[in-house]
Amino acid sequence: MRQYESTHPWIKFSCDLSKADPRLWILLGEATSKCDHLARVPLRPSTAEKIHRVYLAKGIAATTAIEGNTLSEEQVLEIIEGSLKISGSLKYQQEEVENILDAFNAILHRIKTNTLGQISSTLIRGYNSAALKNLQLGDGILPGVLRTHQAVVGRVYRAVNAEDCQYLLDRLCGWLNGSDFQPPKSWPMCGEKVFAILKSIIAHVYLAWIHPFGDGNGRTARLLELHILLAAGIPSPAAHLLSNHYNQTRPEYYRQLDLASKSGGDILPFIAYAINGFVEGLHRQLGEIWEQQWEVVWENYVHEFFGDIKSESKMRQRRLALAVGKIDRWIEISSVPDLSPSLARDYSGVTQKTIRRDIEYLREQKIIEAESGRIRANRQLLFAFLP
Repeated sequence: MRQYESTHPWIKFSCDLSKADPRLWILLGEATSKCDHLARVPLRPSTAEKIHRVYLAKGIAATTAIEGNTLSEEQVLEIIEGSLKISGSLKYQQEEVENILDAFNAILHRIKTNTLGQISSTLIRGYNSAALKNLQLGDGILPGVLRTHQAVVGRVYRAVNAEDCQYLLDRLCGWLNGSDFQPPKSWPMCGEKVFAILKSIIAHVYLAWIHPFGDGNGRTARLLELHILLAAGIPSPAAHLLSNHYNQTRPEYYRQLDLASKSGGDILPFIAYAINGFVEGLHRQLGEIWEQQWEVVWENYVHEFFGDIKSESKMRQRRLALAVGKIDRWIEISSVPDLSPSLARDYSGVTQKTIRRDIEYLREQKIIEAESGRIRANRQLLFAFLP
């Protein structure tokens, strides 16, 4: 009998999904559907790259913030873009961020070159080594080397005995690679993503429980999470959402981890907490993408409506329609000249009568809506299938 079996009986490498609330499966189905939508959505390359960088920054900031890094998402984005260099006492925080960025890019490269391989203790040690590269660590702590001392996490949770770390890491890898995380053959194609999401969450929890390294366990868990999600075809922006959720709800994250161990290893509530956050993040992500798509479709519609225009008045009205379409709210008519530099030039030196005449024309064509001195784009024109 190993020591962990008496000190940590909740580490039992099992999860009875038959007891899961039906709502969990509904959320998992929604998550995979939204991930597929996200993966196939057409975007301008510049827009796609911007979204990729923003969520990469969110994910890295969240991954490092949980373990004490104070750099903001904006600063992390500047590091990704190569425009921020920090010196002095905070230099190590930039190095922490750059380590996670390099590790993430390495995972992507291995996926593209089909060299990712199975989950193994060697791979997990490699992720810890990457997370801790060139950082100043405590006595006896080496990157990628399992701890040899007793660890207490947050002054409350006593991790497993150091002598059990290698054994438990090997058990975890064997479990994650095994049949428990393979969808039944009768399942539709989305089953791989469903079980990958479950596997990434469970792997995260078990690494937190085992706590095999002297430092960087959380970062290592989140790199393994990325590995699992990206390998299953989860889009890169979505693969960062779990880390972001854990960071944004940090007190609840720790509470759910604590409850999972105190319950004797029932991790279904933690999975439900994680999936809820994941789906909420996907809703926000798709909302941002729909806004980008709206702008492109609106521009195409307005240019098609006006066609090969000749008159100055029609060109002015087109510019007004394009500017109004970029704003998803009511706009005071008095602020119309401030919507863009071109409109400021268009309406310079003219009376309000010209502005109102242009607005009335666009309203008659159902391009905009107007009421009580305000206007907005008639978005219902482009929502083709809504009643």
